[in-house]
Amino acid sequence: MTTLNTGDVSFVFLCTVLVFLMTPGLAFFYGGMVRKRNVLSIMMQSYTALGLVTVVWVLFGYSLAFGPDHGHLIGSFDWAALKGVGLSPNPDYAPTIPHLLFFLFQLMFAVITPAVISGATAERLRFPAFVLFVLFWSTLVYIPLAHWVWGVGGWLRNLGVMDFAGGTVVEMASGVSGLVAAMVIGKRLKVGYEWNIPHHMPNVLFGGGLLWFGWFGFNAGGAMGANGVAVLALATTQIAGAAGMVGWALIEWFHRRQITVFGAVSGIIAALVAITPAAGFVSTGSSLLIGFIAGGVCYLAVSVLKAKLGYDDALDVFGIHGIGGTLGTIATGIFADISLNPQGRNGLLNGGGIKPVLIQLLAVVVTYLFTGLMTFLILKVIAMITPLRATDDEQVNGLDLTQHRENAYPDFELSENVFI
Repeated sequence: MTTLNTGDVSFVFLCTVLVFLMTPGLAFFYGGMVRKRNVLSIMMQSYTALGLVTVVWVLFGYSLAFGPDHGHLIGSFDWAALKGVGLSPNPDYAPTIPHLLFFLFQLMFAVITPAVISGATAERLRFPAFVLFVLFWSTLVYIPLAHWVWGVGGWLRNLGVMDFAGGTVVEMASGVSGLVAAMVIGKRLKVGYEWNIPHHMPNVLFGGGLLWFGWFGFNAGGAMGANGVAVLALATTQIAGAAGMVGWALIEWFHRRQITVFGAVSGIIAALVAITPAAGFVSTGSSLLIGFIAGGVCYLAVSVLKAKLGYDDALDVFGIHGIGGTLGTIATGIFADISLNPQGRNGLLNGGGIKPVLIQLLAVVVTYLFTGLMTFLILKVIAMITPLRATDDEQVNGLDLTQHRENAYPDFELSENVFI
């Protein structure tokens, strides 16, 4: 039955604008983490995603991701340019809200995903290359993966993959793609004593706070209505985020005998990533455990694994989004409880056996292979059109000036300690 429910409409409307806020929040988060000469460039990449992906999503993206299925691999052009996407509900996805509102909610996920990837290539990816990357990646990676996992008829959805709000489609996809991009483009030029030091921690905290705030809409909105599952997702999101901060801080203390502000906010984000696929499927107690473990595991990924492997994922996209999303996706198959959400299934610890875990593991493997290979190919194609990497001179002078002819801090001059 498809009847508009004003409570559901109001709730999903609020969640949509909360998820929108996450992309400007990400811009502040990333902007505080880079060096002074690259603040505008990395923030501009988030805003670029807002503009470009919206146009792609309207013209054909939404239709291919959620439109009538073709071969369980892709949608159709039936809803291209929003034809037929109006104020009446769509019973396949959200029977109590306007179809247009469901489109808008899904748009915000499509927007933030390539923006997250930008953190891995911060301070050396040229702006023209980023523009092409957003267009190609959104079309060739995000849209098919979204259809597989969330689209009616998608093959991973048909297998029973549980991904409440984007552990595969958003988190792992951005994390793995970020790792591949960082390796293809190469390391940043090491410039003096500024190397790897966030230049503005208040902006990191402000952006991180906006992300946590927006994440309530990100996760709870997946219920597509003002109901008990939405309340569950709201609660698990808060609990996991808090536990992640504690988990990261404890491991950091044992490892370095200090608890940093940067680490605390990183632990929050890592846990929010991990709870994303599980938010509407697991209990509050399970969310506490998932968040705590995610904080510690992602700390080790960022502080130990990254150093040993030697890749330059500038803002730790893979260590937080890739590893956190992987952990959360697998944990969903372990802790899911059908009594909390009949659209899910029981996980391993609730009598579901090993099958849910194996299905979740399959989703992890597919996401890694598909997004990794496609990102590699996309970057190689873009490199034949325009250079990917900023020159050494451009990196020394900063991407703000060399890519946009602007400066976040007009009075900023290169320190005497900055050298090649």
